[in-house]
Amino acid sequence: MTGSPKLNFDINGIKECQRNRHPILFLDKVVDVVPKQRATGVKAFSYNEWFFPAHYEDEPTVPGFILVETMVQTFIMTFLTMPEHKGSKTNFLNIGNGSFRRQIVPGDTLVVNAELASLKRGIARGKADAYVGDEFACSADFVVSIRSATDAIFQKMKEKHS
Repeated sequence: MTGSPKLNFDINGIKECQRNRHPILFLDKVVDVVPKQRATGVKAFSYNEWFFPAHYEDEPTVPGFILVETMVQTFIMTFLTMPEHKGSKTNFLNIGNGSFRRQIVPGDTLVVNAELASLKRGIARGKADAYVGDEFACSADFVVSIRSATDAIFQKMKEKHS
């Protein structure tokens, strides 16, 4: 899709595309989005985040599940920015090849680069790599469903076998 327009989203634009809300919406902005191809998300972590006081109070770090969620929130923007999927509910189907190489601490800004490998029958496959500056921080592969599409497939299968 060479020549596709690049999109950018502030927090309100992100909320129009996906269903995550505070305190689980982790992205601050999404930049350089090419729907059905890639998205880059940005999250600046400050000590004021709700999880820091409870996670290693003497050495605050971002919990791994928040890093995974931040990466997948960027990943789903690769297809939730498409008009036909905008605002859809999504579900994890698989998380694989997770790699965590750097602690993320207050003051760090995480930049997530996500790529959509395929989107078929409501199933999206792809990956995300995250960095602090030029330093690799973490990555994972994702399989995510668009609930309305997969619910329709399961309903047809159920009707067929009734």
